[in-house]
Formats: sequence, structure tokens, C-alpha cells
Amino acid sequence: MANLVRFEPMREMVRMSDAMDRLFDNLYGHGWRDGDLMDAPSVDMYQTENEIVVKASLPGLKGDDIQISVVSDVLTLRGETRKEEEINESSYHIHERRSGSFSRSLQLPAPVQADKAKAEFEDGVLTLLLPKAEEVRPKTITVKAK
Repeated sequence: MANLVRFEPMREMVRMSDAMDRLFDNLYGHGWRDGDLMDAPSVDMYQTENEIVVKASLPGLKGDDIQISVVSDVLTLRGETRKEEEINESSYHIHERRSGSFSRSLQLPAPVQADKAKAEFEDGVLTLLLPKAEEVRPKTITVKAK
């Protein structure tokens, strides 16, 4: 009877989780769980009275590498980062920098006039200024006193 091992389902689940973590670390490198290797770019979005402002971190890209589209109330950012040079994979000690295409779609909080949008790209940060549609802009009514 000394050879019996008590079955503990939680221990088995932890062992399986650890094995999956090791598998993904081997495939994608450390950091895959933080999303820095496989996710789309980080974005800030806020609105003022007349426009929606979107800022996206796109380090290592050029303005020509970025495609921006607005369909209905959805903003989509697309692009691709390329490897700088081909190096034999077996020569790497650490390989964490991301390359490949990305796409990120964001629901806009209000309708915009996409044809009047402005985009600037400086120091790896894309800034979009999207004017709100006239029907959602606040209207002021002046009161005439008699």
C-alpha cells in the first residue's frame, strides 16, 4: 500500500500550466505573456469637445509603413515591421524584437469626419486628430435678453 499516490487535480493542473508556459517560452521567447511580442500597438484615445485624439506607439516604423482606415465608427491601424537583416537563427542569444504585420481596430466613441482627419508621425508615435461629425458636436444657443 505504500506505493499508492494520492490524486490531486490541482497539482496536475499546475504542472500542465507550467509545461504550457515552458512551451510558449521556447517558441516565442520570454515576454509572450505580457503581450509585448504578439500584440498590436499600445494606444491612447481621448476626446475633446470637437475631436477624437488617438496616439499609438509604433517604434521602428516609418509613416509609409502605416495604413489607417475609418469605416463607420471603427478605426483600424495596420502596418508591418521588418527584420533589419537576416541572421542565422542559431546565432541568436536573445530574440525578442517583434517583426511581422499587425492590425488593431478600435471602436470610436462618436462619429467622425474621416475625410478631415489629420495624422502626424514623430519619434515612433502616431497622432491622429479625428474631427467629430457636426451632428454630435455640442451646439451653443445664445439667449437674447429683452
